[in-house]
Amino acid sequence: MSLILFNKPFQVLCQFSAEDGRASLADYIDIPNIYPAGRLDADSEGLMLLTDDGKLQHRIAHPDQKEAKTYIVQVESVAEPALLARLQAPLDLGDFITKPCRAVRIAEPGWLWPRNPPIRQRQDKPTSWIAITLEEGKNRQVRRMTAAVGLPTLRLVRMSIGPFSLSSHPLMPGEWMEVPAEAVGTRK
Repeated sequence: MSLILFNKPFQVLCQFSAEDGRASLADYIDIPNIYPAGRLDADSEGLMLLTDDGKLQHRIAHPDQKEAKTYIVQVESVAEPALLARLQAPLDLGDFITKPCRAVRIAEPGWLWPRNPPIRQRQDKPTSWIAITLEEGKNRQVRRMTAAVGLPTLRLVRMSIGPFSLSSHPLMPGEWMEVPAEAVGTRK
């Protein structure tokens, strides 16, 4: 059984099949019968898990077994304490209400690789960085949450999934490594 950590670059699709000439996982990983355990949209970067074990894939991705995920998010405007409090509380996004999460303002990460292409910069709009930790993961949830409180996402990087992080397993965009599958939590 294989468990792969992959640092997904910006604009790479979370699938192995090519689509409209866009980059996909197949451009970076050449391991037969391996599949993503969860997704990141093309506009997001960062850590993904892939496995060749269907039961493990289901356990990692199943809503009842969600591993905590931490994202660092560059947002437009200043992430004031009142906005962070709104992010942390259950937030009605129309089609669902988020679970409480952790959201803290952080300094711009000095170790973070440059994005290609760079994010748009507006001289009249400040930006700030937030670390958000969720134990759920609906489609484009972090982007929808920050927009709902008036902090549109400019850049989103998933830093960790459960016990794995880009801090403990440093990978540059497009790099991957195999890790022991036993390290994935077995919460009931």
